[in-house]
Amino acid sequence: MKISEIFISIQGEGVEIGLPTVFVRLFTCDLRCTWCDSMYAVEGADFKEMTIEEVREEIERFDCKRVCFTGGEPLIQQKELEILAKDLIRNEYNIVLETSGHKNPPPVFWADSCLISMDCKCPSSGMEGRMNFELFERLRYKDQLKFVIRDEVDYSYAKEILSRYLIRAKIIFQPVYGTSLKWLTERVLEDRLDRVRVLPQLHKIIWGDIRGV
Repeated sequence: MKISEIFISIQGEGVEIGLPTVFVRLFTCDLRCTWCDSMYAVEGADFKEMTIEEVREEIERFDCKRVCFTGGEPLIQQKELEILAKDLIRNEYNIVLETSGHKNPPPVFWADSCLISMDCKCPSSGMEGRMNFELFERLRYKDQLKFVIRDEVDYSYAKEILSRYLIRAKIIFQPVYGTSLKWLTERVLEDRLDRVRVLPQLHKIIWGDIRGV
């Protein structure tokens, strides 16, 4: 497996925000979001080749039963990731899969012990045309659909997606890092979007925009 980094921190995004979590950041992505905050895991050569067993042993070293697969785009390495996820589930781990809305998660990630955190890319990302909107309607109540929002265009786009598709998952509006959390919160309140959770990237508030947290 091509691994960018493995570390323990708190979950900085979404409904599990604040919970201690082991992060496995897989290398490479087939999208190029304009505001990507982990380009070191998208292109170049900043990764380590590890066997599935080596990755599992590194996870176990942290003595934490909550694991988040992130990237990059984890599902590019789907075959290896499925094997690893099945092994972790057998050993009573809870898993969060962070993935974009253009790849269908394999069956293992629809298990009760897994939460799918799917991104809907908004116009400011430049990748909105790559989304498979049918995937959003597959998400369960326990899953989450996240919109990273930079401006009014993104905000209006997110509202349109929510009105067009039947989405059961929890809805997250997250401002692009460095933009106004206050503005986004006030817009959600003005429009009475009572399903939407406005959440920051907590790890960046604590440590700043650095790796390994």
